[in-house]
Amino acid sequence: MLVLSFEKHLRGVLSCFHWIFSAPYKSPVAKMSGINKFDDLLTHLGTGPWNMLYFLTASYWLLLVPPQFISGVYLAPAINYTCLPPEGNESVVVSEDSCSYTRVTEAGTEVKEACTDWDFDTSVFSSTLTSEFFLVCDKSKLRATFQSVYMLGTFFCPLIAGYLADRYGRKVVVVVIQILLTLFSVIIIFFNNFIVILGIRFLLGCCNILTFFIYALEVCEPKHRGIVGILIGLPWALGTMAFGGVAYFIREWRWLQLAVSLPSVLLFPSLYFMDESPRWLIVRGRHDQAMQVLRKAARWNRVTLQPEDDLRALMKEIQEESATCSSTPANTDKKTKKFRFTLPTLLSTRATQVITAVICIDFFVVSFVFDGLNYSGDIYNADPFLYIILNGLVEVPSYSFTALIVHRWGRKMPTVVSYVLSGVIIFVIAFIPPDLSELILTLALVGKVCISGAFQIICLYSSELFPTEVRMQGMGVASLFSQLASTVVPFITSALAPVLPWLLSLIFGIAAATAGLFTVVLRETKGVPLPDTVADLSATATITTSTTTIITSTSENHVNICQEPMVNSHTTDGSDEETCQKEVDSSVPCLA
Repeated sequence: MLVLSFEKHLRGVLSCFHWIFSAPYKSPVAKMSGINKFDDLLTHLGTGPWNMLYFLTASYWLLLVPPQFISGVYLAPAINYTCLPPEGNESVVVSEDSCSYTRVTEAGTEVKEACTDWDFDTSVFSSTLTSEFFLVCDKSKLRATFQSVYMLGTFFCPLIAGYLADRYGRKVVVVVIQILLTLFSVIIIFFNNFIVILGIRFLLGCCNILTFFIYALEVCEPKHRGIVGILIGLPWALGTMAFGGVAYFIREWRWLQLAVSLPSVLLFPSLYFMDESPRWLIVRGRHDQAMQVLRKAARWNRVTLQPEDDLRALMKEIQEESATCSSTPANTDKKTKKFRFTLPTLLSTRATQVITAVICIDFFVVSFVFDGLNYSGDIYNADPFLYIILNGLVEVPSYSFTALIVHRWGRKMPTVVSYVLSGVIIFVIAFIPPDLSELILTLALVGKVCISGAFQIICLYSSELFPTEVRMQGMGVASLFSQLASTVVPFITSALAPVLPWLLSLIFGIAAATAGLFTVVLRETKGVPLPDTVADLSATATITTSTTTIITSTSENHVNICQEPMVNSHTTDGSDEETCQKEVDSSVPCLA
C-alpha cells in the first residue's frame, strides 16, 4: 500500500513540476570527455518503465531500512521491572532500583544480594529482548549495545562496499548485499543466545550501504535527477511511520522482526529485471554489455537509439579517458598498478581532496545532529509508537519540499542554508527556559525538518560531485564518517543529557552551522552533467567572462582560451548559459 502510494506520489510530483524540467538538455560544458553526450543519450532514452523500475525498487528498498535501523526501540526497549527474590525468604527488602535485595539470615544479620530474576511489565510489550535476556541493572548497557553494534557494522562496511561496487559493478554488490540482508534479518529470530544475536545485528549493519541509491541515480534522466534524488529518500520517512504502526499491532519481538524482514523477499523479482549501470559498464570498458543494456532501455521506453557505430565511438572515448586519466604514481610499475587498491585515485587531485574532505565533514555532522535529536526523545511526551510515527512525519515535508528547492535554487545554496538554519535554531534552544516546553518542542521539530532536508540534499549533492570512476568510493568514505557519528552520538547524549542538557543544543547547533560554512567552497552541480573521470572535474572548473572563457587544470602551463564570442546553450534546468564556440586547445588534460 505504501509502495503504491509512493509511486502515485512520485508520478504526481513529476507531472505537477513538469514545467520545471521541460527544457531540452544540452551540456553547458564544451568538452567533458563525452560525458555530456552520455547525458544527452539518457535524455534521448527519456523516463519510462526502464528507469521507473530502478527508482521504485530503490524506493521500496529504502522503505525497509528504518525497521532494521531503529529496531532497538521496540526490540530492546527500557521497560519497568520488579525484582523477584528467591522463594522461602520472608524477611526480604527489595532495593528501589530492583537490582538487589536485602535478606535477614538466621543469625539476624542483614545480607545484600544481587537480584537474578525479575517480573517485567507486559502492558506495552508482551515480549522483548530486554525481558527475555534480563537486560536490566548491570546488563542494561547491552540494550544500547544492541543499537550501537548495528552502527558499528555500518561504520566498517561502506568503504569496502564502495570499492567493490566500483570494481565489480553496482548490481553484483546490490544483489549480494540484499541476499545477506534478507538472510540475517530472518535468522536472527531463531537464536536464544544474546551474543549471537549481537553478532547477527552487526552483520545487518554491514549490509546498510548506499549502493542502491547511486545505482538508481546513474540511470536517471538528467532533468529528473534532482527530484528523483530527493524523493527517493521519502520512503525512509514512510518506513519509519510504518514501523511504528506495525509495532503497535505486533508486540512480540520475534514476530515483529519477522514481519518487517519478510517483505525484503519482494525485491528479488525486480532485481532480476534490472541491469548493470550503463555508466559503469562504459567506464570499465564493457561496451558489448553496455550496448545490450541501452537497447533494452530503448525498447522498454519505446525510443530509437542512435546508430551503433556512434554509440561505440562514444563508449570508447569515455573509456579511454577514464583509463588515461586514472591517476597512478610515477614510480608505480605495471605489476604494482595491477594489484594496487584504487582508493588513492579519490585523493589524487586538489579538486577530489577538497570534495572528499568537505563531504566527509558534512556527512559526519548531518548524522551527528540528526541522530542526536532522535536520541534526545524526551522532547516527545508520547507513547513509543506515536513517538516513532511523529519522528517520521516531520521528515516528510523535508523530503517533499527539497525536491522543488534543489531544482529552483540548485544544490549548493540549499545545502548551506539547511545546515546553517538548523544550527541556529538548535543553538537558540540552549538559552530557552525549560518551562517553555512547547516552544522548545516546536524549535526542535523545526530543527529536525532542516537537518532532515540537509541529509537528503547532501546525498544527492555528493553523488553529483564525485566522478563515476570513484563515486562509490567517495560515497563509501562519506558514509563511513556518517556511521562514525551515529556510533558516537548515543554515548554523548547519554553522558550530557542528565547533567547538562543545554550543552547538547550548543554542540549540535555549532556543528551544523560550521558544516554549512565549509560547504561554501564546493562547486554548484545544478545544470552540470555527472563527471565520469577525475579529469572531468577540470572541465567543470571554468572561469567565464563576457568574451573569454578560461578552462584551467592542475597540469602545469595548460590553459584553454576561448577565441570567439560566447554562444548560448541550454542547461539541464532550461536556463541559458554561455559556452565557448572555439578554443585554442580543446583537449582536457589529466589531473595528476
